[in-house]
Amino acid sequence: MQSAVIKNDSMRAAALQNGLGSSQALSVATPNGPIRLIGGTRYLARQPILDLRGQIHGYELLYRNGPEAAFRGDGDLASCTMLDNTVLFGLEMFTGRSLAFINCTSRMLTENLVSILPQSATTLEILETVEPTPDLADACRKLKALGFRLALDDFVWAPSFVPFVELADYIKVDFMLTDAAGRKDLIRKLKGKKVSLLAEKVETKEEYEQACLEGFTLFQGYYFCRPELVKNRKIPSNQLCHFDILRLLQADPVDISKLSNAVKRDESLTYRILRMVNSVGYAIRQEIDSVRSALRILGEDAFRRIIVLAIAAEFNTGRPPEILRMAMIRARFCEVASELLSLCSTEQYLLGMFSLLPAMLGSPMDELTPALPVRREIREALEGQVNPEGRLLGWLKGHECGDWAACDSIIRSCELDQERLSEIYIEAVLGANSEFTAAA
Repeated sequence: MQSAVIKNDSMRAAALQNGLGSSQALSVATPNGPIRLIGGTRYLARQPILDLRGQIHGYELLYRNGPEAAFRGDGDLASCTMLDNTVLFGLEMFTGRSLAFINCTSRMLTENLVSILPQSATTLEILETVEPTPDLADACRKLKALGFRLALDDFVWAPSFVPFVELADYIKVDFMLTDAAGRKDLIRKLKGKKVSLLAEKVETKEEYEQACLEGFTLFQGYYFCRPELVKNRKIPSNQLCHFDILRLLQADPVDISKLSNAVKRDESLTYRILRMVNSVGYAIRQEIDSVRSALRILGEDAFRRIIVLAIAAEFNTGRPPEILRMAMIRARFCEVASELLSLCSTEQYLLGMFSLLPAMLGSPMDELTPALPVRREIREALEGQVNPEGRLLGWLKGHECGDWAACDSIIRSCELDQERLSEIYIEAVLGANSEFTAAA
């Protein structure tokens, strides 16, 4: 079988120049004729996969074409959309230097369409719906020899899948669909196999701890954003100081003297701010060695943003770094998308950034919002009340989980542009990736 070949390099170059809004499509040659890779409107989301240390191991990329409330079940269409995006824009833009986990249908594997993806950075997920034929097993052996990693998705033991178990690098087990007895039996059958066990849809600390006890070493789900919250927990004095700094930032104009003195009282925060200011991302030619100088050179708007990022990073100390990255993505997304609903961009930035405060600080949101220097409506949105200020964040939360129906409901009720929202999300991912290293 010949490898899939990308046609029309000039189209790819043009699409790269035109950016994420391109509706161009590519053709891929296969033994059964060309396949047109779908362009235009689509959803793209990514879900983090963490290791035992809370560090990113990779991201599963979730695709869905079109605004329908329920994905039509056309796996080949989703996979073609996947290839369209990754060919046009590069896999690394979605995942940084981490592994990409990509759902694959039998056709995508047997016709070798996935060979256009970077082998060393890609894990091919064999869906639970595929028929385990000899041809598919042979195709997987060839892809494995090329350097791809293989994962069995939503795996349930069946004798027909034994050849695939021998090839797999990862076995993914859905914690919502399996019980402890079923997982124990599966792990017994996998004993001696050189596979990493990945627990999917782990949503609580208790599920995470259970998965660890059972021998899982990788975890997918939002358990890390839902720590055990401590009611009436006393907020440490340095964090109360950070809330005071946030309050000083709301003054217009900023009182430089008061703000500088407040920041200087926290050596860790001062160091983080100066490190961020002097990073290459801000293109400052001279080294800045004081908070006062940073404010004067960058201007109030840029400086406010840096301090909010630095404070969020301080709040997240000791927690998985992915929480901070998600908060940064949310902040950027809500800020840029605010124009679609004529909302205040500064407020929306703070809403996105503060939406993960409970995960960072281990306290319930309703105990944290009184200390935040934001309007009542923003506090209510943070606490989960449905209001106009929280609609963009609500869309994004649904998007992160691949809850397309929830996304569509908000789009219809607010008459939003789905394609523009999807573009803003990808732009937010890219922007957050560029700032994350300096802030973390």
